[in-house]
Amino acid sequence: MGEKINIGNNVFVYPMPVTLVGTQVEGRVNFMTVGWILRVNENPPYIGIGINKNHYTARGILENGGFSVNFPSADMVEKTDYCGIVSGRKEDKSKLFDVFYGKFEAAPMIKECPLNLECGLVETMEFPTNYLFVGEILAAYSEEQYLTGGRLDIEKMKPLLLTMPDNSYWTVGDYKGAAWKTGLSLKDKKGTEEEKN
Repeated sequence: MGEKINIGNNVFVYPMPVTLVGTQVEGRVNFMTVGWILRVNENPPYIGIGINKNHYTARGILENGGFSVNFPSADMVEKTDYCGIVSGRKEDKSKLFDVFYGKFEAAPMIKECPLNLECGLVETMEFPTNYLFVGEILAAYSEEQYLTGGRLDIEKMKPLLLTMPDNSYWTVGDYKGAAWKTGLSLKDKKGTEEEKN
């Protein structure tokens, strides 16, 4: 192994899912590309999104108390990137997609995306440059074609991933093992060694 070196503090969770966050702003549907997203609570299910205070989408979330998180597939990379380049203040991005709604009008969703989360705003945390919006997932929507055994299938979804600060899009790689199972062999091995001692 090589020696660890300090690479500064401008680092990000690596990689991040690429999403399109939807909301209503001044009565109009708007979508923004967002990579700063995380699950923050199990039950009820909460999700957090980090958005710069100056973004038009932040204004819509504060106005309406809701948003959607849409997970585009890799073949949507051009439209997804466009939504991160152009502001909804100047361009109507709702025409890019087939929009649908669940129970909450403040959370417009994109039919073309393999996964859509309809969220009601629970809490807003303010930081120097960004808001962290925490939303309760009110409902999740997908299609049979993206499921295996009734569960989301990452290979079928073909989600986009983002790396920063190089600002690049990626797709999911090879399967490496089952979570909370692959390490059990090491646990069993250590237990056997302790018994011998």
